[in-house]
Amino acid sequence: MNESILVILAYLIGSIPTSVWISKSVFNMDIRDYGSGNAGATNTFRVLGSKWGSIVMLVDVTKGIIATSLYIVIPFYLTNELARTNFMIVLGLAAVIGHIFPIWANFRGGKGVATLLGMALAIQPTVALICLVIFVFTLVTTRFVSLSSMLAGIAFMVLILFIFNEKETMYRLFAIIVALMVIITHQKNITRLLKGTENKVPLFKNKNKS
Repeated sequence: MNESILVILAYLIGSIPTSVWISKSVFNMDIRDYGSGNAGATNTFRVLGSKWGSIVMLVDVTKGIIATSLYIVIPFYLTNELARTNFMIVLGLAAVIGHIFPIWANFRGGKGVATLLGMALAIQPTVALICLVIFVFTLVTTRFVSLSSMLAGIAFMVLILFIFNEKETMYRLFAIIVALMVIITHQKNITRLLKGTENKVPLFKNKNKS
C-alpha cells in the first residue's frame, strides 16, 4: 500500500460525520439544522447535551489517532523517525480536512478541533495531553467550548515552538497551522465572545431521545 492510498484513507476516516449520524439515528434530526449549524462536538454539546457531546468528541479524537497512525502499514516509516513524523502530519491533516469537508455528509462538517487533538496525541502525546488539560479546565470553568478549543490550539503552538523547542521544521510549521486553523474556523465564535452572546454548553444536561 503506497502513501497516496493511505492519505485518501485518512481523509475518508476523517470524513466520518459522527454528530450527523448520531443525531439522525438517535434523534431523527440533523445536528446541522440546530444551534450553530456546525457538525462538530461543540454544537453537539450545545444541542444534545454533555453525554452525546462527549461521545462525538471521543469518536472524533479517535478518528485523528487512527488516521495519523496509518503509517504503520509501511515498514520504512517504522525505522525512520523524521520521515515518519512528516508523514504522520500529512495523514493527520488529511483526516482534519475530511472532518471539515466530509464526503459522507455533503462536505458540511465540523471545525476539526477534536480530530486535530487526536492527530496531536498520535504525534506528540505529552504536548497533546497538556493541551487537553487546558481545554478541559477552560471548559469546566467557562463552559465555552470555542474558547477552550482556541486556548488549547494556541497552547499547542507555544509548547512546540518555545517550551519543547522542537527543531523539525515541518513540525514547527504544523504547530503554527494548528493555531491558525483553530482561530480561523472560530471567527464567528470570537465575535460572539467579544459581544457576550456566545452560548455556553450544558455540561450536565442531556437531550431526551425523540
